Amino acid sequence: MSLYRNGTLLLTALLLGAQPVYAATAEKDPSKINLARLIECTTYDVPSYNEFGMWLTGPESAIAMKQFGITELPSSNPLLREFQLAEPVSVFGRQTSRIAFASSGPLAVLDEPDPHPLAKTLGVTATIDQPNKFLGAKEILSSREQLENSDTVLHTLITLNVSTDDSHPGKTLAGCSYSIEVE
Repeated sequence: MSLYRNGTLLLTALLLGAQPVYAATAEKDPSKINLARLIECTTYDVPSYNEFGMWLTGPESAIAMKQFGITELPSSNPLLREFQLAEPVSVFGRQTSRIAFASSGPLAVLDEPDPHPLAKTLGVTATIDQPNKFLGAKEILSSREQLENSDTVLHTLITLNVSTDDSHPGKTLAGCSYSIEVE
């Protein structure tokens, strides 16, 4: 059972009490997140991303957007929220001033019509590779934790993703996906 439905994170009391299974940097203060590292899957755990996502889209979103120098852009893709950065960010050795958020993570919107060179550089394997669509992922972390005194297993999965989308012609989307699923 996925904790994501219609692009919205569903929080449960079960997960709020669970210990993070990923031993990366746990950042309790979302205002201290390094956006480039969050996009590149290099530092943060799933709870840190979830805290950041809730802060960015919740009641304090105006404060969050001002602090990170971002302005929301209209999006033709209902599964992505897109933002313009006041200052470009360097990710994967490239600069971008546009980022997008899917339900499970941040993506850099790169001015690269061909995703293959970036996917190769990052070691991302394609699951779909057609002339008009590319989708690939590289597993960064996969772990399972059985909750004490329960049959419930939490599957933490962090993947690095490279893709193209009809809503962003001539662009490559690249970033991290952070998820915890209940099995």
